[in-house]
Amino acid sequence: MDNDTNNPKEPAPAPGTTGDAAAPTPPPATPPLADAPSSTAGPAAPKALSPEAMVRLEAEAAKAREHWDRLLRTAADFENYKKRAVRERQESSKYACAPVLERLIPVLDHFDMALAAAQSATPDSLAAFHDGVTMIYQQLRTALRESGLEEIEAVGQVFDPNWHEAVSQEPTPDVPEGQVTRQLRKGYKLRDRLLRPAKVVVAKAPDVQPVSEAAQPKSTD
Repeated sequence: MDNDTNNPKEPAPAPGTTGDAAAPTPPPATPPLADAPSSTAGPAAPKALSPEAMVRLEAEAAKAREHWDRLLRTAADFENYKKRAVRERQESSKYACAPVLERLIPVLDHFDMALAAAQSATPDSLAAFHDGVTMIYQQLRTALRESGLEEIEAVGQVFDPNWHEAVSQEPTPDVPEGQVTRQLRKGYKLRDRLLRPAKVVVAKAPDVQPVSEAAQPKSTD
């Protein structure tokens, strides 16, 4: 008999294993997971407000609208105020000299009458014409004084560079040094503001001349 029939063949081992090693145990099956909430789900639905909360929310919204309307009205009023202030300031600057001109108009009328009278003046009427011009001059000074114009005092005053402009110095023993002796042009100020300084001549001490020998008295022995 053949040896193949007396000794049957053993089954071949599984690939990757030896014939003596046991076959590997398959891993246990993973149990199915519970359904988890999907991350792509939409936002949760808002909670319904209570009636009291709705009433309070409506009251706050009404108050907010009231404040907003008040803010709009205040902003509009302020804008109108700025425009009105600019307009009033421009008008005030434009017509600031109106009170002065109102005082000078009568003086101008009297000058017109004086010029008309001068054309027909005679030697006998010169005195009356002079008196009329003098009255107009006094009227002009009064109008300017009422508008704030003041004449700067100079003669007899101590020289003040804030109000006086020294043109020259005059040596004199009769007036203290630094005092105004003459006024060459009047100065004017508007209340406390200088408009034009007065041109003056200021006194200074005279130079002392040395006494010559010829002028000295001779002593008698």
